[in-house]
Amino acid sequence: MTDRDKTLGEQGVEDSVKGKADHLKGHVKDAVGGLTGDTSLQGEGKVDQAKGTVRDKLGDVERKLDR
Repeated sequence: MTDRDKTLGEQGVEDSVKGKADHLKGHVKDAVGGLTGDTSLQGEGKVDQAKGTVRDKLGDVERKLDR
């Protein structure tokens, strides 16, 4: 199934799951960077968290529009 074959609700679920995964990945990077003193890794983690949050919210909107 391609992205064009998905309903808006299905795409919303996928975006929310990917967003939550990105947020979690960013949280881990941020924590590891803090423990090791790697400010660059911490910065990457914060960016990943923000991107994940935005993608998750996009998924919420997509699912609401599909109702």
